[in-house]
Amino acid sequence: MTTGAGPLAGVRVVELAGIGPGPHAAMLLADLGADVIRIERPGGATSAGPRESDLLTRGRPSVALDLKHPDAVVTVLTLVERADVFLEGMRPGAAERAGLGPDELLARNPRLVYGRMTGWGQDGPWASVAGHDLNYIGVAGVLHGLGQSADRPQFPANLLGDFGGGSTYLVIGVLAALLEARTSGQGQVVDAAIVDGAAHLGTMLAGMLAGGVQHERRVAGLLDGGAPFYDVYETADGRHLSVGPLEPQFYAELVRLLGLDDAAPDQWDVARWGELRERLTARFKERTQAEWAEVFAGTDACVAPVLPVSEAARHPHLAARGTWVERDGLTQPAPAPRFSRTPAALGAGPSVAGGSTREALTAWGIEDVDALIDSGAAVQG
Repeated sequence: MTTGAGPLAGVRVVELAGIGPGPHAAMLLADLGADVIRIERPGGATSAGPRESDLLTRGRPSVALDLKHPDAVVTVLTLVERADVFLEGMRPGAAERAGLGPDELLARNPRLVYGRMTGWGQDGPWASVAGHDLNYIGVAGVLHGLGQSADRPQFPANLLGDFGGGSTYLVIGVLAALLEARTSGQGQVVDAAIVDGAAHLGTMLAGMLAGGVQHERRVAGLLDGGAPFYDVYETADGRHLSVGPLEPQFYAELVRLLGLDDAAPDQWDVARWGELRERLTARFKERTQAEWAEVFAGTDACVAPVLPVSEAARHPHLAARGTWVERDGLTQPAPAPRFSRTPAALGAGPSVAGGSTREALTAWGIEDVDALIDSGAAVQG
């Protein structure tokens, strides 16, 4: 087995490959030092693009098993006996039909943390219905208020549901259950549903709504573009700046650096917000993004350039922190968060489907791997 360098070194994880939030959760655990073995069907087909650049498969070996073959199922059960965590992201009931449900796995390993990643959850009238990020955040109450268009909501790709409300909460749940299992000696099932996590992400907004400071319409609140001092503005070169000086002292710094000390209305004079927006719009269009970035760099005006990924890695602050790294020609986010005593380290790059079948199964103590390959239960990619 591999030896991780981060705080999860020594934690062993069996991942049943899926798409989106499942592999992202497994990647996160591997980034933090866990020894993760990825089980996928022969041929792969779980990548959103070329496999050699699928960063969600980084940091762990890929083992190809045909779970329709009884010996392949027995192999997974044997791996589970050696594991601390099992992750799966199939529709409710699918793992059970494959002989890999919680009852079977916890019988083999009572201390196992069984993490389940779905959109709708393991129960409820929609549990078995197909869906994607957009559907989950729509029903969860978070999509309705997103975007700066009064006519229709706007969605942030699949970042909010799949990864914000999905994989992040799966990892939180797995780590919490793992900690508890080390005290009680008993494992349990973690039911991570994107609808639950996405709703939980909106806790602050729910409180603001209850308090009357948030409204159930777009471009009407403090943080959705309703306030002119918390918005995105275009620059002279057609690029954009993120502008967000919510606090009075930061707003004062903004108008000072813009040279609008005498012209800008009071920050909280809502009746003049339209006028303020017009002044900010006109002023920001007078210079390029780079010119404004130089003006605001290192100040408390809460202004920062809006950068594409290809430029974000070169931003001086992110470059100094090593937020983005390059490995094997691929620019990618470094492991996060940071640890003072047990720092995480970037593991191997994207894996080839089944490319480590023989090596990884042997390292995890599976006997006679060649016989599994000869029978078709396992495939060496």
